[in-house]
Amino acid sequence: MVSRTGLYPGTFDPLTNGHLDIISRALKLVDTLYIGVAINRDKGPLFSLEQRVEMVEAETKALSDGSNSVIKVVPFDTLLMSFAEELKADIIIRGLRAVADFEYEFQMVGMNSFLNDEIETVFLMADPHHQAIASKLVKEIARLKGDITSFVPADVASRLNEKFGN
Repeated sequence: MVSRTGLYPGTFDPLTNGHLDIISRALKLVDTLYIGVAINRDKGPLFSLEQRVEMVEAETKALSDGSNSVIKVVPFDTLLMSFAEELKADIIIRGLRAVADFEYEFQMVGMNSFLNDEIETVFLMADPHHQAIASKLVKEIARLKGDITSFVPADVASRLNEKFGN
């Protein structure tokens, strides 16, 4: 039997229920799932890299415990395809919420295939309950003292509210 390795990259600032949905479904496709937490200084993350890695590890522990797959959370600050090659990933997992996501992702797949056409990209559609969830919007709602408990795990909500003094 062939072992499959997947990479699900993102900033995860913060990790949302939508991200967790994609992760749980990706575990059905691979034996090892690397969750690549991007440093991405250009986005000016609210949480430090260490905090984001810690949140992803904490929230995905139960998912890996209930699965035959292994989850490894790894920070990265390199070209995605170089990182995927380093991890010996067979596939890159990407979540799609809307048509606007597809346009951007379509361009990325084209560029990535020029860099390495051996690594496939697999798109997983967001569950309808999670399609509107975006980390950027969750942060905005938290900043304005709105209720974010439907969008993120409880510990993440607590950390967000603490960041904004709620």
